[in-house]
Amino acid sequence: MPKGERGFEPMKVEIKRSFCRICHAGCPIDVEFVDGKPAKIHGVEEDPLFEGYTCVKGRQIPDQINSPSRIRYPLKKMPDGHFEEISATQALDEIAERLEKIIRDHGPSSVSTYTGTGGYQNAPSDPVARAFHKAIGSISYYTSVTIDQPMKRTASMRAGVWEAGPQNFTELDVLLAIGYNPMVSSFAPFGGLQGTNPFTTLRRRKEEGMKLIVVDPRKTELATQADIHLQIKPGEDPTLLAAFLNIILTQGMHDIEFCEDWVSEGHLENLAEAVKDFTPEFAAKRCDVLAEDIVEAATLFAKGPTGNAGTGTGPSMSPYPSLMEHLVICLNIVCGRFLRSGEVSESRSLLQPDTPKRAQVLGPFNPLKGPKSRFRGLRGYGGEMPCTTLAQEIIEPGEGQIKALISNGGNPVAAWPDQARSLEAMEVLDLLVAIDHRMTQTAQFADYILPPRLSLERADVPPFMDRWFRAPYACYTKAVIDEPEGDLLNDWEVYWEIAERLGVQIELPGGAIPSGERPSDDEILDLVYANSLVPFDEIREKNGQVLEHLRQQIDAADPDSSGRFHVALEDHISELAEIQGQQTSAERVMGFDPNVHTFRLVSRRLKTHLNSLGGELSALNKKNPTNYSYMNPADMEDLNIKDEDLVIIASPRSSLTGVAKAAKDIRRGVISMAHSWGSASASDEKVRDIGAPTNRLIDVENGFDPITGQAIQSAIPVSVALFEEESISL
Repeated sequence: MPKGERGFEPMKVEIKRSFCRICHAGCPIDVEFVDGKPAKIHGVEEDPLFEGYTCVKGRQIPDQINSPSRIRYPLKKMPDGHFEEISATQALDEIAERLEKIIRDHGPSSVSTYTGTGGYQNAPSDPVARAFHKAIGSISYYTSVTIDQPMKRTASMRAGVWEAGPQNFTELDVLLAIGYNPMVSSFAPFGGLQGTNPFTTLRRRKEEGMKLIVVDPRKTELATQADIHLQIKPGEDPTLLAAFLNIILTQGMHDIEFCEDWVSEGHLENLAEAVKDFTPEFAAKRCDVLAEDIVEAATLFAKGPTGNAGTGTGPSMSPYPSLMEHLVICLNIVCGRFLRSGEVSESRSLLQPDTPKRAQVLGPFNPLKGPKSRFRGLRGYGGEMPCTTLAQEIIEPGEGQIKALISNGGNPVAAWPDQARSLEAMEVLDLLVAIDHRMTQTAQFADYILPPRLSLERADVPPFMDRWFRAPYACYTKAVIDEPEGDLLNDWEVYWEIAERLGVQIELPGGAIPSGERPSDDEILDLVYANSLVPFDEIREKNGQVLEHLRQQIDAADPDSSGRFHVALEDHISELAEIQGQQTSAERVMGFDPNVHTFRLVSRRLKTHLNSLGGELSALNKKNPTNYSYMNPADMEDLNIKDEDLVIIASPRSSLTGVAKAAKDIRRGVISMAHSWGSASASDEKVRDIGAPTNRLIDVENGFDPITGQAIQSAIPVSVALFEEESISL
């Protein structure tokens, strides 16, 4: 290589195409390599969906890959508590040996997996982990989905599913966004504004005339763009939605023809009866917004003529999550917000099998058919068990007790509701294996830590956003770092290696993973997506392209179709009556004292972090060193609290120490905090540096959804007081 003028070899710069996997959005990126190491992230300007968009988190991928604190070699906890580097072969040998004994002594279901958000960013990770559990005969499979949004699946199945899907976002006249903020978080409901280039997309749609209604206790980044922002009290979403339905039905603004054709006999009348007392005035008092604004919003949504209503994880974690989700579904049903025969769907999953889209109702179905948990009469659904019971399944002795846990790209200590139980669970496990690249709160308890290959080091596809893309969009990446430093395993490799040692085979849609020589990532992807709509080789070839010829036209209903929507479910009608008799939804939390718990704590997303990911990266940590306790300035003045003061936040379950921060975008009586922060203990000595865990305030048995078991994790009733050193010891 020729030398420069001063005798130094010039830097070698290369650009390699991939896509980001910090969150689910799957933004395409160009990775700038300098002397073989990733150095900078660029958006892909020519991409037809993202148009060069990236976020601050994704731009830190080089720091994540190159971080000196990254775990690169398997770690084993020694008897004195310190970790020692060992080879992956030794770690897997020892893990398999211990699992074999646990299965022999306690049965296969004593072995569990928890797949967290990190695991979901790796396409084969979840399918292979599920198949491993099936291979060994264990029902004990858990994921982060059942922590914050299980009702999104159960509610639609219980009410019935419109096979053709919702009306296209690109054609909506009105969007009703309830507690979600795609400007920060990638996910939005089907038919909503996705986190794929959200700022530009929203601006264009509003220029085209789309109206935006936002329901949120915060004036979020999305709410600043709203035509109507209903800044309601936390936890009162069902009250507001019931009022919307009452206004629409009593004023005859619903889609009469659609309801006559597709709503089960008697259900619309029973729904109208159940919401009749949810007048604008009643809802205005409960929600603390103007009655005329409620009427205006309901009318705007109903008159559309096209529209979509959807929710995020905030209201999904509030006191009545299944009811709330059901009422949103009812809004879309009574207003007929679905694609009809002859129309064309903008979304099309390329990774899933080819399925019809007919203008008809499927179901309703009972989704709760899985194995029975030992606690609260809950059942598994969707091939997994409810995560809200997992700590108890580990702690409580008896037949079926879980003895081993593989934490796959998750951080249970920070994520699971009820921190006290989660900490106890980590302590009593016979075996804890953490698949993670960093020393998380959970990894500190692990017997073994297996470092995975990170995003640039593996072949991959976006398994979830593939279903949400606003077009039939092909997305794939090969590994752009072929030989990463360390003794690393892809997530799926951990399960395959253990299966090899246990003498079982992992079956995937394309067949069993062969024994013997370890397959490549691409070979596993071929097996996982063997039945995909588009042959996987074509997805590789057409990466970054919209396949226009695959846009799907909606077919007419099957003449024999008998499915009809059920909008008046008995348990939800009972819950509506329960709400009618309350002063506040916080009454659902045992121990709630209206004279003490005068604030509501709500969860929030941060631009710089995804759950517990981000704090280990210096550039992001500088922007948010802690999960501040954001409060309205007037509330802070009343309590003599100033910016950066420590505050004690107490629920009926427990308390935490927060760092106060004034925020004018929050209504009075509300505290807004990000979750999944804090230490691996029940103390907050380092709250200014690492934050405090909001999951400490949650009790999984005291305030939960009876259908899914999900604990109340937002709109938590709390008290707030200025921290005084003599009042509590940190």
